[in-house]
Amino acid sequence: MEGPKKIAIYGAGGFAREVAWLLSTAKEYDAHDVIGYIEDGSEHGRILNGHQVLSWQSFMAYAQELEGALIAVAIGSPQGRRSVVAKCEAAGFSFPNLAHHSVQMSEYVQLGAGSIICCGSILTVNIKLDQHVHINLDCTIGHDVHIGEFTTLSPGVHISGNVHIGKDVYIGTGATVINGSSEEPLVIADGTVIGAGACITRSTEAGCLYAGVPAVLKKRYT
Repeated sequence: MEGPKKIAIYGAGGFAREVAWLLSTAKEYDAHDVIGYIEDGSEHGRILNGHQVLSWQSFMAYAQELEGALIAVAIGSPQGRRSVVAKCEAAGFSFPNLAHHSVQMSEYVQLGAGSIICCGSILTVNIKLDQHVHINLDCTIGHDVHIGEFTTLSPGVHISGNVHIGKDVYIGTGATVINGSSEEPLVIADGTVIGAGACITRSTEAGCLYAGVPAVLKKRYT
């Protein structure tokens, strides 16, 4: 039987270290399966929480000796993550789906490539995550939710049922999105930023910042 593939973590910040911890709990991987962290401009050899930090160039040289190495992109910013994923795809790499062992998730959840779901999160039923969605610590996602590609949910975000979240959305720590309905889902438009602790009670416009309880439009980015 084929053994687990080697995996590298792109990034060396706090979330990258949390992903390394997540990997240490995953049945599919073990500590020896983690190649290390990739950090642009970094010199080979620095040790971070027990794993080496590699530049992209030194990682590429090492990866040539491996077959089918995977990359978990641990970049919190949707735009930064999108850029790194494009770079990794151009080099021929694939991306694992990762979930901490404590995550509760029904069989009616669809995961796009590169999904990362952190400790304590709950995903109920009829949920779809597009590629490279990050769900951080202790998030809850209710029924009939669709989350677009490269969206980030910070720790403690709660998404109620019948909500459609666009691509490149960033939702701050402790924010809440109330439910829509099956006839009229609540829509978080592409590129929306939701401030920490905000409560979203109605659909948003694309490329805008919302904050407050209830949340109101604070800034337009486009």
